[in-house]
Amino acid sequence: MKAKKINMTQIFAETGEVQPVTLVVAENKEEVSNLSEGAIVTVSGTSKGKGFQGVVKRHGFRGGPRSHGQKHSEREPGSIGGGGRAGGRVAKGMRMAGRMGGERVTVKNLKLIKISPESGEIYIQGAVPGRRGSKVEIKAK
Repeated sequence: MKAKKINMTQIFAETGEVQPVTLVVAENKEEVSNLSEGAIVTVSGTSKGKGFQGVVKRHGFRGGPRSHGQKHSEREPGSIGGGGRAGGRVAKGMRMAGRMGGERVTVKNLKLIKISPESGEIYIQGAVPGRRGSKVEIKAK
């Protein structure tokens, strides 16, 4: 089922605990009646684009030491190749800085907290990929 991500919010349960939820609105309101509260679903969408990012943010590199004579190497990738197996060139698939995000992401095992079939609203527990207004795809298990 196709839906549109509206907003992230929170719901207070009867037990007093706070549940983070994402509100989505179904494009076809008839398909909402097939879903039931408490059902486990898989949600796919396009993640937020983050533009050009360095290796620390993009791949989780630690960077260089902050002391011992290092000047500007805090967030650099380090060595990217040498005379070893690659033969004095940079090997294919080397993790480097570049564009990040804007990819299709699938999040599994999300729970449906609340459904209102007349308005087509679905409250999904947890985070759903994408920015506000982006299209998501919901599949029941």
